[in-house]
Amino acid sequence: MDSHEWVDTEPAAEAALGDSRARVLRLVRATSDTPLGVREIAERAGLHPSTTRFHLEGLVEAGLVQRVAEERDQPGRPRMVYRAEGGDGRRSYRLLAKMLASLVSKMLPDPRQAAIEVGRAWGRHFTDPPEPFQRLGLAEALERLNRMMADMGFSPEFEHDAEHQDPEEIRVLVHNCAFGEIAENHANVACPLHLGLIQGALSEMDVALSADRLDPMVRPNLCVAYLRRAGDSPAGGGTRQDVPARG
Repeated sequence: MDSHEWVDTEPAAEAALGDSRARVLRLVRATSDTPLGVREIAERAGLHPSTTRFHLEGLVEAGLVQRVAEERDQPGRPRMVYRAEGGDGRRSYRLLAKMLASLVSKMLPDPRQAAIEVGRAWGRHFTDPPEPFQRLGLAEALERLNRMMADMGFSPEFEHDAEHQDPEEIRVLVHNCAFGEIAENHANVACPLHLGLIQGALSEMDVALSADRLDPMVRPNLCVAYLRRAGDSPAGGGTRQDVPARG
């Protein structure tokens, strides 16, 4: 066979998973436009929810399925749903990301600061700036930040209450870290990169918010970023140098 000829290996790959897991995978792929939770998948697959969850987590580990927070308009913490990954191409990109993260981590004298600077640059690039002479309000700025993070695969949720010990602080609960796999082994690169993205976005919007820090994995599948109001002056979120060494 010509080495450049493509062969469809998907049926063989599904067969290697076993009947139940392959059935779960087919269901997730068939419903990726409307991702389902564990119970819905269990009902359609004819399996117990605990068995279904076990297979789903195995598929997540294999890079075939992605666990994401459900998009919803109602208040409260969103539930986790499952959708199919993009196939071998995405796994190749994850491998490339791991390789580059390891290079940054081992070869640069200050990988954390380098990752922050890269994140700031790309955060500015991915963010829609305000129109000339326009000053964004807090709600609009947070909406733009939410949109940028969601487009990149994060699932942010903003939390702020007046009874918190610091009423000027806004917490960004990130339920689905787009850099999770990289952060497992290279947190000194992935987490500062994430923080830099937020700082760059705030800087590009010229909004009175700064990103103070990011705490990785405060609970399973949950990281928390901290934003602070900066009075009437621009945040300078992309220019801060005194970010605590957390993440």
